[in-house]
Amino acid sequence: MEEEKKVGHGEQNGLNVSRSKSICETVNGSHEYTIKGFSLAKGMGPGKYLSSDTFQVGGFQWAIYFFPDGKNPEDNSLYVSVFIALASEGTDVRALFELTMLDQSGKGNHKVHSHFERALEGGPYTLKYRGSMWGYKRFYRRTALETSDYLRDDCLVMHCTVGVVRNRIETPTQFSINVPSSDLGQCLKELLKSGIGSDIVFQVGDETFQAHKKILAARSPVFNAQFFGLIGNPDVDKIVVDEVEPPVFKAMLSFIYSDELPDVDELTGSVSMSTFTIIIQHLLAAADRYGLERLRLLCEVKLCDGITADTVATTLALAEQHQCVQLKNVCLKFIAVRENLGAVMQTEGFNYLEATCPSVLAELLETVADDDSVSACRKRSASSNQGLNYLDSVDVSGKRSRRV
Repeated sequence: MEEEKKVGHGEQNGLNVSRSKSICETVNGSHEYTIKGFSLAKGMGPGKYLSSDTFQVGGFQWAIYFFPDGKNPEDNSLYVSVFIALASEGTDVRALFELTMLDQSGKGNHKVHSHFERALEGGPYTLKYRGSMWGYKRFYRRTALETSDYLRDDCLVMHCTVGVVRNRIETPTQFSINVPSSDLGQCLKELLKSGIGSDIVFQVGDETFQAHKKILAARSPVFNAQFFGLIGNPDVDKIVVDEVEPPVFKAMLSFIYSDELPDVDELTGSVSMSTFTIIIQHLLAAADRYGLERLRLLCEVKLCDGITADTVATTLALAEQHQCVQLKNVCLKFIAVRENLGAVMQTEGFNYLEATCPSVLAELLETVADDDSVSACRKRSASSNQGLNYLDSVDVSGKRSRRV
Protein backbone atom coordinates (compact mmCIF):
# COMPACT_ATOMS: atom_id res chain seq x y z
CA MET A 1 0.00 0.00 0.00
CA GLU A 2 2.85 2.43 0.77
CA GLU A 3 4.41 1.78 -2.61
CA GLU A 4 1.04 2.36 -4.29
CA LYS A 5 0.66 5.78 -2.66
CA LYS A 6 4.11 6.86 -3.82
CA VAL A 7 3.84 6.03 -7.49
CA GLY A 8 0.09 6.11 -8.13
CA HIS A 9 0.11 2.43 -9.19
CA GLY A 10 -0.11 -0.84 -7.34
CA GLU A 11 1.45 -4.25 -7.69
CA GLN A 12 -0.74 -7.31 -7.63
CA ASN A 13 0.75 -10.80 -8.04
CA GLY A 14 3.93 -9.23 -9.36
CA LEU A 15 2.13 -7.15 -12.02
CA ASN A 16 1.83 -3.38 -12.22
CA VAL A 17 -1.82 -2.37 -11.81
CA SER A 18 -3.02 1.01 -13.03
CA ARG A 19 -6.35 2.43 -11.96
CA SER A 20 -8.99 4.79 -13.30
CA LYS A 21 -12.52 5.77 -12.40
CA SER A 22 -15.52 6.74 -14.52
CA ILE A 23 -17.65 9.39 -12.83
CA CYS A 24 -21.18 10.20 -13.98
CA GLU A 25 -22.46 13.49 -12.64
CA THR A 26 -24.72 16.38 -13.56
CA VAL A 27 -23.91 19.98 -14.36
CA ASN A 28 -26.88 21.89 -12.94
CA GLY A 29 -28.33 25.30 -13.71
CA SER A 30 -31.63 27.08 -13.08
CA HIS A 31 -33.78 29.73 -14.74
CA GLU A 32 -36.78 31.68 -13.44
CA TYR A 33 -39.39 32.60 -16.02
CA THR A 34 -42.17 35.10 -15.25
CA ILE A 35 -45.33 35.33 -17.36
CA LYS A 36 -46.95 38.71 -16.78
CA GLY A 37 -50.41 39.28 -18.28
CA PHE A 38 -51.53 35.64 -18.27
CA SER A 39 -55.12 36.55 -19.19
CA LEU A 40 -53.90 38.21 -22.38
CA ALA A 41 -51.98 35.08 -23.40
CA LYS A 42 -55.11 32.95 -23.42
CA GLY A 43 -56.70 32.38 -26.81
CA MET A 44 -53.42 31.94 -28.71
CA GLY A 45 -54.64 28.52 -29.71
CA PRO A 46 -53.47 24.98 -28.94
CA GLY A 47 -49.87 24.28 -29.89
CA LYS A 48 -48.82 27.93 -29.67
CA TYR A 49 -46.51 28.94 -26.86
CA LEU A 50 -44.71 31.71 -25.02
CA SER A 51 -40.95 31.20 -24.72
CA SER A 52 -38.49 32.29 -22.08
CA ASP A 53 -35.14 33.70 -23.02
CA THR A 54 -32.56 30.98 -23.66
CA PHE A 55 -30.24 30.02 -20.81
CA GLN A 56 -27.09 27.91 -20.78
CA VAL A 57 -26.50 24.76 -18.75
CA GLY A 58 -23.83 22.15 -19.40
CA GLY A 59 -22.69 23.73 -22.66
CA PHE A 60 -26.19 23.72 -24.22
CA GLN A 61 -28.88 26.37 -24.63
CA TRP A 62 -32.32 25.70 -23.12
CA ALA A 63 -35.70 27.44 -23.06
CA ILE A 64 -39.03 27.10 -21.25
CA TYR A 65 -42.13 26.83 -23.48
CA PHE A 66 -45.48 27.73 -21.90
CA PHE A 67 -48.67 26.80 -23.81
CA PRO A 68 -51.60 28.87 -22.41
CA ASP A 69 -54.14 26.85 -24.43
CA GLY A 70 -52.33 23.55 -24.12
CA LYS A 71 -50.10 21.71 -26.56
CA ASN A 72 -52.68 19.31 -27.99
CA PRO A 73 -55.92 20.40 -29.74
CA GLU A 74 -57.81 17.41 -28.36
CA ASP A 75 -57.55 18.84 -24.81
CA ASN A 76 -59.80 21.77 -25.88
CA SER A 77 -57.68 24.31 -23.94
CA LEU A 78 -58.61 22.71 -20.62
CA TYR A 79 -54.97 22.49 -19.53
CA VAL A 80 -51.86 24.61 -19.71
CA SER A 81 -48.76 22.80 -20.97
CA VAL A 82 -45.17 23.45 -19.90
CA PHE A 83 -42.02 22.05 -21.55
CA ILE A 84 -38.25 22.48 -21.37
CA ALA A 85 -36.70 22.53 -24.84
CA LEU A 86 -33.19 22.01 -26.15
CA ALA A 87 -32.57 25.31 -27.95
CA SER A 88 -29.11 24.65 -29.40
CA GLU A 89 -27.51 22.04 -31.60
CA GLY A 90 -26.97 18.71 -29.87
CA THR A 91 -27.63 15.00 -30.24
CA ASP A 92 -28.58 12.53 -27.56
CA VAL A 93 -28.27 15.07 -24.75
CA ARG A 94 -29.02 13.28 -21.47
CA ALA A 95 -30.43 15.40 -18.67
CA LEU A 96 -32.56 15.56 -15.54
CA PHE A 97 -35.28 18.20 -15.26
CA GLU A 98 -37.36 19.96 -12.67
CA LEU A 99 -40.32 22.25 -13.36
CA THR A 100 -41.82 24.28 -10.52
CA MET A 101 -44.79 26.64 -10.55
CA LEU A 102 -44.29 28.96 -7.58
CA ASP A 103 -46.97 29.48 -4.94
CA GLN A 104 -47.15 33.29 -4.66
CA SER A 105 -49.14 33.31 -1.41
CA GLY A 106 -46.00 32.67 0.63
CA LYS A 107 -47.30 29.32 1.90
CA GLY A 108 -44.66 27.38 -0.02
CA ASN A 109 -47.12 25.00 -1.68
CA HIS A 110 -45.28 24.97 -4.99
CA LYS A 111 -46.26 22.58 -7.78
CA VAL A 112 -43.12 20.58 -8.51
CA HIS A 113 -42.35 17.96 -11.16
CA SER A 114 -38.79 16.73 -10.61
CA HIS A 115 -36.37 14.05 -11.73
CA PHE A 116 -33.89 14.98 -9.01
CA GLU A 117 -35.76 13.69 -5.96
CA ARG A 118 -36.57 10.20 -7.21
CA ALA A 119 -34.92 7.19 -8.81
CA LEU A 120 -35.49 6.95 -12.55
CA GLU A 121 -36.08 3.44 -13.83
CA GLY A 122 -35.00 4.31 -17.35
CA GLY A 123 -32.25 6.72 -16.36
CA PRO A 124 -32.04 10.39 -17.40
CA TYR A 125 -34.21 11.70 -20.22
CA THR A 126 -32.54 11.85 -23.66
CA LEU A 127 -33.17 14.72 -26.06
CA LYS A 128 -32.34 13.57 -29.57
CA TYR A 129 -31.86 16.88 -31.40
CA ARG A 130 -32.45 20.64 -31.29
CA GLY A 131 -36.10 21.35 -30.52
CA SER A 132 -36.62 18.17 -28.49
CA MET A 133 -38.70 18.81 -25.38
CA TRP A 134 -39.51 17.34 -22.00
CA GLY A 135 -42.53 18.41 -19.99
CA TYR A 136 -46.24 17.97 -19.38
CA LYS A 137 -49.11 18.37 -21.82
CA ARG A 138 -51.49 18.56 -18.88
CA PHE A 139 -49.37 20.49 -16.44
CA TYR A 140 -52.35 22.13 -14.70
CA ARG A 141 -56.07 22.51 -15.35
CA ARG A 142 -56.54 26.09 -16.51
CA THR A 143 -59.76 26.86 -14.61
CA ALA A 144 -58.14 25.67 -11.37
CA LEU A 145 -55.00 27.68 -12.14
CA GLU A 146 -56.96 30.91 -12.57
CA THR A 147 -58.33 30.68 -9.01
CA SER A 148 -55.14 29.36 -7.38
CA ASP A 149 -52.31 30.97 -5.42
CA TYR A 150 -50.01 30.28 -8.36
CA LEU A 151 -51.59 33.18 -10.26
CA ARG A 152 -51.18 36.55 -8.56
CA ASP A 153 -51.88 39.92 -10.20
CA ASP A 154 -52.29 38.11 -13.53
CA CYS A 155 -48.71 36.85 -13.19
CA LEU A 156 -47.22 33.32 -13.12
CA VAL A 157 -43.67 32.43 -12.07
CA MET A 158 -42.00 29.23 -13.31
CA HIS A 159 -38.69 27.91 -11.99
CA CYS A 160 -36.77 25.42 -14.10
CA THR A 161 -33.69 23.37 -13.20
CA VAL A 162 -31.71 21.38 -15.79
CA GLY A 163 -29.02 18.86 -14.90
CA VAL A 164 -26.96 17.83 -17.93
CA VAL A 165 -25.31 14.42 -17.48
CA ARG A 166 -21.54 14.42 -17.91
CA ASN A 167 -19.11 11.52 -17.89
CA ARG A 168 -15.46 11.96 -17.00
CA ILE A 169 -12.45 9.77 -16.29
CA GLU A 170 -10.48 10.27 -13.10
CA THR A 171 -7.00 8.81 -12.81
CA PRO A 172 -4.60 9.09 -9.86
CA THR A 173 -1.71 11.49 -10.26
CA GLN A 174 1.77 10.39 -9.36
CA PHE A 175 2.84 13.66 -7.77
CA SER A 176 1.20 16.82 -6.54
CA ILE A 177 2.92 20.21 -6.37
CA ASN A 178 1.16 23.04 -4.60
CA VAL A 179 1.49 26.43 -6.28
CA PRO A 180 0.79 29.39 -4.01
CA SER A 181 -1.61 32.06 -5.15
CA SER A 182 -0.14 35.16 -6.73
CA ASP A 183 1.27 37.72 -4.30
CA LEU A 184 2.12 40.30 -6.98
CA GLY A 185 -0.37 42.80 -5.58
CA GLN A 186 1.01 42.45 -2.06
CA CYS A 187 4.58 42.86 -3.31
CA LEU A 188 3.68 46.02 -5.22
CA LYS A 189 1.89 47.40 -2.17
CA GLU A 190 5.06 46.86 -0.14
CA LEU A 191 7.02 48.63 -2.88
CA LEU A 192 4.64 51.58 -2.64
CA LYS A 193 4.86 51.61 1.14
CA SER A 194 8.68 51.46 1.19
CA GLY A 195 9.17 54.07 -1.53
CA ILE A 196 12.12 52.14 -2.96
CA GLY A 197 12.89 53.33 -6.50
CA SER A 198 10.16 55.99 -6.44
CA ASP A 199 10.57 58.82 -8.95
CA ILE A 200 7.52 61.02 -8.36
CA VAL A 201 6.11 62.80 -5.31
CA PHE A 202 2.50 63.92 -5.01
CA GLN A 203 1.64 66.80 -2.73
CA VAL A 204 -1.93 66.28 -1.57
CA GLY A 205 -3.00 68.82 1.02
CA ASP A 206 -0.54 68.60 3.90
CA GLU A 207 0.65 65.09 2.97
CA THR A 208 3.07 63.73 0.38
CA PHE A 209 3.04 60.36 -1.38
CA GLN A 210 5.90 58.69 -3.27
CA ALA A 211 5.18 56.53 -6.29
CA HIS A 212 6.60 55.12 -9.53
CA LYS A 213 5.72 56.80 -12.82
CA LYS A 214 5.87 53.67 -14.95
CA ILE A 215 3.51 51.74 -12.68
CA LEU A 216 1.09 54.66 -12.60
CA ALA A 217 1.27 55.04 -16.39
CA ALA A 218 0.62 51.33 -16.92
CA ARG A 219 -2.53 51.48 -14.81
CA SER A 220 -3.98 54.90 -15.60
CA PRO A 221 -4.37 56.49 -19.06
CA VAL A 222 -4.36 59.91 -17.38
CA PHE A 223 -1.01 59.32 -15.69
CA ASN A 224 0.32 57.81 -18.91
CA ALA A 225 -0.55 60.97 -20.83
CA GLN A 226 0.78 63.19 -18.03
CA PHE A 227 4.18 61.49 -17.92
CA PHE A 228 4.73 60.00 -21.38
CA GLY A 229 2.15 61.55 -23.71
CA LEU A 230 2.78 64.00 -26.53
CA ILE A 231 2.69 66.94 -24.14
CA GLY A 232 3.66 64.97 -21.04
CA ASN A 233 6.78 65.52 -18.97
CA PRO A 234 8.72 62.36 -18.12
CA ASP A 235 11.17 64.36 -16.00
CA VAL A 236 8.63 65.85 -13.61
CA ASP A 237 9.38 64.81 -10.03
CA LYS A 238 6.63 66.55 -8.04
CA ILE A 239 2.92 67.14 -8.70
CA VAL A 240 0.47 69.10 -6.57
CA VAL A 241 -2.96 67.44 -6.55
CA ASP A 242 -5.99 69.63 -5.90
CA GLU A 243 -9.59 68.64 -5.13
CA VAL A 244 -8.65 65.21 -3.73
CA GLU A 245 -8.36 64.52 -0.01
CA PRO A 246 -5.18 62.74 1.22
CA PRO A 247 -7.00 59.57 2.46
CA VAL A 248 -8.76 59.27 -0.88
CA PHE A 249 -5.56 59.69 -2.91
CA LYS A 250 -3.81 57.17 -0.66
CA ALA A 251 -6.60 54.66 -1.24
CA MET A 252 -6.41 55.24 -4.99
CA LEU A 253 -2.65 54.63 -5.02
CA SER A 254 -3.16 51.43 -3.02
CA PHE A 255 -5.62 50.18 -5.66
CA ILE A 256 -3.28 51.09 -8.53
CA TYR A 257 -0.56 48.92 -7.04
CA SER A 258 -2.68 46.03 -5.71
CA ASP A 259 -5.77 45.98 -8.00
CA GLU A 260 -7.89 45.61 -4.86
CA LEU A 261 -10.27 48.01 -3.17
CA PRO A 262 -8.30 49.05 -0.07
CA ASP A 263 -9.60 48.69 3.46
CA VAL A 264 -10.73 52.24 4.02
CA ASP A 265 -10.82 51.69 7.82
CA GLU A 266 -7.08 51.00 7.79
CA LEU A 267 -6.39 54.14 5.78
CA THR A 268 -8.54 56.49 7.85
CA GLY A 269 -8.99 54.80 11.21
CA SER A 270 -12.32 53.76 12.64
CA VAL A 271 -15.09 55.66 10.86
CA SER A 272 -18.86 55.72 10.93
CA MET A 273 -20.92 54.25 8.11
CA SER A 274 -21.80 57.72 6.81
CA THR A 275 -18.12 58.75 6.78
CA PHE A 276 -17.22 55.52 5.02
CA THR A 277 -19.83 56.28 2.34
CA ILE A 278 -18.44 59.79 1.85
CA ILE A 279 -14.91 58.40 1.39
CA ILE A 280 -16.11 55.84 -1.16
CA GLN A 281 -18.01 58.58 -2.99
CA HIS A 282 -14.84 60.69 -3.23
CA LEU A 283 -12.84 57.61 -4.25
CA LEU A 284 -15.29 56.97 -7.11
CA ALA A 285 -14.83 60.57 -8.29
CA ALA A 286 -11.05 60.16 -8.17
CA ALA A 287 -11.24 56.86 -10.07
CA ASP A 288 -13.26 58.57 -12.80
CA ARG A 289 -10.80 61.48 -12.91
CA TYR A 290 -7.81 59.18 -13.46
CA GLY A 291 -9.52 56.65 -15.77
CA LEU A 292 -9.54 53.74 -13.30
CA GLU A 293 -12.63 51.92 -14.55
CA ARG A 294 -12.34 48.86 -12.29
CA LEU A 295 -11.94 51.00 -9.18
CA ARG A 296 -14.95 53.07 -10.21
CA LEU A 297 -17.08 49.92 -10.53
CA LEU A 298 -15.86 48.56 -7.19
CA CYS A 299 -16.87 51.83 -5.56
CA GLU A 300 -20.28 51.60 -7.25
CA VAL A 301 -20.78 48.15 -5.70
CA LYS A 302 -19.84 49.44 -2.22
CA LEU A 303 -22.17 52.42 -2.54
CA CYS A 304 -24.98 50.21 -3.82
CA ASP A 305 -24.59 47.84 -0.84
CA GLY A 306 -24.58 50.74 1.64
CA ILE A 307 -27.50 52.83 0.34
CA THR A 308 -29.66 54.43 3.05
CA ALA A 309 -32.20 57.25 3.10
CA ASP A 310 -29.47 59.56 4.41
CA THR A 311 -26.92 58.80 1.67
CA VAL A 312 -28.92 57.91 -1.44
CA ALA A 313 -29.48 61.49 -2.69
CA THR A 314 -25.77 62.42 -2.68
CA THR A 315 -24.93 59.05 -4.21
CA LEU A 316 -27.51 59.67 -6.96
CA ALA A 317 -25.98 63.10 -7.68
CA LEU A 318 -22.54 61.48 -7.87
CA ALA A 319 -23.80 58.76 -10.21
CA GLU A 320 -25.33 61.39 -12.50
CA GLN A 321 -22.17 63.52 -12.57
CA HIS A 322 -19.89 60.57 -13.37
CA GLN A 323 -22.22 58.64 -15.73
CA CYS A 324 -22.60 55.63 -13.41
CA VAL A 325 -25.74 54.26 -15.07
CA GLN A 326 -26.18 51.13 -12.95
CA LEU A 327 -25.68 52.96 -9.67
CA LYS A 328 -28.05 55.71 -10.79
CA ASN A 329 -30.81 53.19 -11.54
CA VAL A 330 -30.38 51.55 -8.12
CA CYS A 331 -30.67 54.95 -6.39
CA LEU A 332 -33.78 55.94 -8.36
CA LYS A 333 -35.51 52.65 -7.53
CA PHE A 334 -34.57 52.97 -3.83
CA ILE A 335 -36.00 56.49 -3.57
CA ALA A 336 -39.16 55.51 -5.48
CA VAL A 337 -40.14 53.01 -2.78
CA ARG A 338 -42.96 54.69 -0.86
CA GLU A 339 -41.38 53.90 2.53
CA ASN A 340 -38.21 55.77 1.51
CA LEU A 341 -39.44 58.75 -0.53
CA GLY A 342 -40.57 61.06 2.28
CA ALA A 343 -37.49 60.40 4.42
CA VAL A 344 -35.09 61.04 1.52
CA MET A 345 -36.74 64.39 0.72
CA GLN A 346 -36.06 65.64 4.24
CA THR A 347 -32.28 65.17 3.93
CA GLU A 348 -29.65 67.76 3.09
CA GLY A 349 -28.52 65.44 0.34
CA PHE A 350 -31.83 65.93 -1.47
CA ASN A 351 -31.32 69.70 -1.42
CA TYR A 352 -27.85 69.13 -2.89
CA LEU A 353 -29.34 66.86 -5.57
CA GLU A 354 -31.89 69.53 -6.48
CA ALA A 355 -29.22 72.21 -6.76
CA THR A 356 -26.65 70.21 -8.74
CA CYS A 357 -28.72 67.79 -10.84
CA PRO A 358 -32.25 69.17 -11.31
CA SER A 359 -32.85 67.06 -14.41
CA VAL A 360 -32.62 63.90 -12.29
CA LEU A 361 -35.76 64.93 -10.41
CA ALA A 362 -37.80 64.50 -13.59
CA GLU A 363 -36.37 60.97 -13.98
CA LEU A 364 -37.23 60.31 -10.34
CA LEU A 365 -40.85 61.28 -11.02
CA GLU A 366 -40.97 58.80 -13.90
CA THR A 367 -39.57 56.05 -11.68
CA VAL A 368 -42.07 56.81 -8.95
CA ALA A 369 -44.90 56.70 -11.49
CA ASP A 370 -43.68 53.39 -12.90
CA ASP A 371 -43.71 51.82 -9.44
CA ASP A 372 -47.19 53.23 -8.61
CA SER A 373 -45.61 54.84 -5.57
CA VAL A 374 -47.17 58.29 -5.99
CA SER A 375 -50.70 57.24 -5.08
CA ALA A 376 -49.43 55.20 -2.15
CA CYS A 377 -47.38 58.09 -0.80
CA ARG A 378 -50.42 60.45 -0.91
CA LYS A 379 -52.06 58.31 1.75
CA ARG A 380 -49.20 58.77 4.18
CA SER A 381 -48.94 61.23 7.06
CA ALA A 382 -49.19 65.00 6.62
CA SER A 383 -45.42 65.41 6.66
CA SER A 384 -45.00 62.78 3.97
CA ASN A 385 -47.75 64.41 1.91
CA GLN A 386 -45.94 67.70 2.15
CA GLY A 387 -42.78 66.04 0.83
CA LEU A 388 -44.67 64.42 -2.07
CA ASN A 389 -46.38 67.69 -3.03
CA TYR A 390 -42.95 69.26 -3.01
CA LEU A 391 -41.74 66.62 -5.46
CA ASP A 392 -44.92 66.88 -7.57
CA SER A 393 -44.08 70.49 -8.37
CA VAL A 394 -41.11 69.46 -10.51
CA ASP A 395 -41.62 70.14 -14.22
CA VAL A 396 -40.02 68.24 -17.11
CA SER A 397 -37.09 70.65 -17.21
CA GLY A 398 -36.16 69.63 -13.66
CA LYS A 399 -37.12 72.99 -12.04
CA ARG A 400 -39.43 73.09 -9.09
CA SER A 401 -41.23 75.63 -6.94
CA ARG A 402 -42.23 75.26 -3.33
CA ARG A 403 -45.90 75.14 -2.57
CA VAL A 404 -47.18 77.41 0.19
